[in-house]
Amino acid sequence: MTEFAHIRTHVDENIAVIELHRPDVLNALNRKMVTEIVTAMEIYDRDERVRVIVLTGSGRAFAAGADIDEMANDDSITLELFNQFAEWDRLALIKKPTIAAVHGFALGGGFELALSCDLLFAADTAEFGFPEVNIGVMPGAGGTQRLTKLIGKTKALEWLWTGERMSAKEAYELGIVNRVIAPELLYEETMRFAKKLAKQPPLSVRLIKEAVYKAVDYSLYEGMQFERKNFYLLFSSEDQKEGMAAFIEKRKPRFQGR
Repeated sequence: MTEFAHIRTHVDENIAVIELHRPDVLNALNRKMVTEIVTAMEIYDRDERVRVIVLTGSGRAFAAGADIDEMANDDSITLELFNQFAEWDRLALIKKPTIAAVHGFALGGGFELALSCDLLFAADTAEFGFPEVNIGVMPGAGGTQRLTKLIGKTKALEWLWTGERMSAKEAYELGIVNRVIAPELLYEETMRFAKKLAKQPPLSVRLIKEAVYKAVDYSLYEGMQFERKNFYLLFSSEDQKEGMAAFIEKRKPRFQGR
């Protein structure tokens, strides 16, 4: 595995764990850190040992936002030429299931990073929000888009315009968070779920993910056509043969991702 300066990584059985590691600044996301996160996710996406990727934070927070010191003196042309959010676009191309395990703060870019994952588990003490408006800017790495798709226009505008923080309970009630967990059990419960998910047939999980994300953007008819083609495609897999044989033979299937 590549050596990184701002994240720590390891594989637990077939679960890859990426830990944000700038605890002295509450894991504020600078450009190098974002590049490292995306690079690690892409490496694990290609790694046949890995079936699920978990993203978490060290210290007191998941990520308290972008590193403002790094961008305070930027101008529009600098950001355009630098292509500030190109790395973030690569997150949407990850094929394997991704789970964010959030404790402490997930604000601004930290919230955007959590929302870029497929599932979001949160400690009951976690706080979420987009405070960008309070410093004269707005989310730029997908915050306005992902939040609106999750909770609708009017609720999204309320949170984005005020810059207020929402509790884990509020985020759960809005459909942003999948599970709210006691802080001391967050990592354990996230890994328990990840290992359960890792036992599912990898190709089915991958194509289900593709179809669900198409449902967000496609019309119902277009989405159903995409779903149908993925359904047909799985009948060319060894896992489909194994899964149906195991069902008929009343035994547990042994999925290989083929």
